Amino acid sequence: MLTVAVWFWTLIGLVGFAYVGYPILLAALVRVARRPVQTGDVAPAVTLLIPAYNEEHSLAAKLDSCVALDYPRDRLQVIVLSDGSTDGTNAIAARYAQHGIELIAFEHNRGKLAALRDGVARARGEVVVFSDAASRLAPDALRRLVRPFADPAVGCVSGVYKVLRAEAARLGAEEGFYWAYETFIKSRESDLGSILGAHGSLYAIRRALCPDLSRIRTNDDYEIPVKIVAAGHRAVYAPDAVACEEAAEMGGFARRVRIAVGNWRQLRLLGLLLWPPRPWLLFTFVAHKLLRLLGPFCLAAAFAVNLFLPGPLFRITLAAQAVFYALALAAAGRRSPLATFRPLRLLRLPFYFCMINAAYVVGLIRLLATPGRVRWNAPRSESD
Repeated sequence: MLTVAVWFWTLIGLVGFAYVGYPILLAALVRVARRPVQTGDVAPAVTLLIPAYNEEHSLAAKLDSCVALDYPRDRLQVIVLSDGSTDGTNAIAARYAQHGIELIAFEHNRGKLAALRDGVARARGEVVVFSDAASRLAPDALRRLVRPFADPAVGCVSGVYKVLRAEAARLGAEEGFYWAYETFIKSRESDLGSILGAHGSLYAIRRALCPDLSRIRTNDDYEIPVKIVAAGHRAVYAPDAVACEEAAEMGGFARRVRIAVGNWRQLRLLGLLLWPPRPWLLFTFVAHKLLRLLGPFCLAAAFAVNLFLPGPLFRITLAAQAVFYALALAAAGRRSPLATFRPLRLLRLPFYFCMINAAYVVGLIRLLATPGRVRWNAPRSESD
């Protein structure tokens, strides 16, 4: 029974470290090993690329936020990349030509990465900024985003992703909590060296460091930063460069499944960190990415093992797991008191946690069944 107990605590420990221990470790290490980034009031020439496919419902708000950006107009190029849109996307983008916003309307839908590749080829700025059509930029977002480029070691900078009107979506509050949690982790990773993934809502790279986008096979907002870091540059976080998205844009479980498919695809990048050896980056990849993907399998195995462990301690751990999953099930219904009674909303976190882990399983199944490339209907801001 000792061996079985060791397995149980190992499985629980892996999940606990991924979600709790790792953030605590980062917070402790930052106190003794911070690597400050040199920032400055720089204003490099910037090209802002906005890929869009049938985004008539959100594009006007996005372009309004671009017009309101506090950035020198003679140093800012904004391009909408309409990838074979069949709705009013092109007409909306064309109205903003008077504000200097360019439209490249591709005749056929070829995929987001193909559109970005052509956009980078047309870019004049030394810094290229990628931003999803559904997100809105704060007026000072670009100024704050480019400040870390004053440091020559920095090759990529990610802005922060915030949820607007969380109450407008069933899981909006939980999404907001989750992204605040992610922001904490990414900020600490940035302080210690580099992040391994940006937010698709807003991130920037030095154009000279842009990898060959025709060879990207996962989410662009993860693979591009990883390749820049693997080449010896830093990817850092700018938590004061804000891009916002309405909670109503979030699609619940279906969205999480699409995110999970992208996360599983990202495992192919592990080789970039194995050789030449990059121990710390490899550790952050495993702790922040791999352990989460393995989480649902660890949890299922821990529950099964717990059934065969005798003694009062293991009866308590079994009961704790049963209560946790019961809360998740109770919150699943749209008319559940946990969903409708605001003082009980905190008890919905078990449901959100279980939903994410269930999405990892479904995402793996979907990836194995349809191992094609990422499609345009993938969600925004999908790097965890």
